[in-house]
Parts: sequence; structure tokens; C-alpha cells
Amino acid sequence: MAGLWVALATLALGSGIGVVRLRRDGRVRDTAQADDRLVMADLGADLGERATLVQFSTAFCQPCRATRRVLADVSELVPGVTHVEIDAESRLDLVRRLDIMRTPTVLVLDSSGNIVKRASGQPRKADVLAALAGAVSHVSSQNPDDM
Repeated sequence: MAGLWVALATLALGSGIGVVRLRRDGRVRDTAQADDRLVMADLGADLGERATLVQFSTAFCQPCRATRRVLADVSELVPGVTHVEIDAESRLDLVRRLDIMRTPTVLVLDSSGNIVKRASGQPRKADVLAALAGAVSHVSSQNPDDM
């Protein structure tokens, strides 16, 4: 009888963890570290004119492929947005500095390279577009002369 209760408790705990992970996976959120900034030397590519989408991936990550397609579509759809993909295994310095815990992780940078949004897991296209709108407005609120 005790084995049955242990099995039920294990199933309940596993289900709870699954629900929490499902709700958090791929959600775009504001970053806690407002002082993190990436420059061209960090990325190995130029920053976008309006914003940059930085994707941390690994070679055998299946969700990374789908994320790559979503971010490429968004960068083609929105003018002035660049998509940069970084191999997490070859850039462990950045992974540690930015506290990247899993792939794919997507960072949304404003035009100055400040990290304004972050998503762990595969984000939806609508969420990425909304995050870009926030990144562009973030720059506009800092530089009112550019309006």
C-alpha cells in the first residue's frame, strides 16, 4: 500500500513540474541584469540598426533549429533587425557571463547592444515580435531626439 502512495506522489510531482515547465518554456521576459551589454566583438557580427536577436544554440538541439527559422523570419519581416546565432559550446565565456542555462536561449538587444528581453526555450513568433516592439520603444525612450 505504501508503494502505491509513493507512486502516486511521484506522478503528481512529475505532473506539477511538467506544467510549470510548459508554462515557462519559450516565454519572453524582461532581464534582471540591466547592465549587460553585448558589442560587435562579443557577437562576431554587427548589431542591427534597430535591434538584434541573439540565439545561443548547440549542434544537437532540435528546438534550436525551429528557433532559428522563427528568428530568421522575424529578422526578414522587421527592417533594421539582425539575427545572430552563437554556438554555446564554442563561446563558454559568454555563456557563463550571461548565465545561459539551456539552449535555445534568445536575447533581444536594443540598437546599443543592451539586453532588454530574454527567452529560454523555443519562443513563439508573436512573442518575439512583441519583444522587438519593446526593444525599439526602449531605445526611443532613452533617446527622445531620435523621434
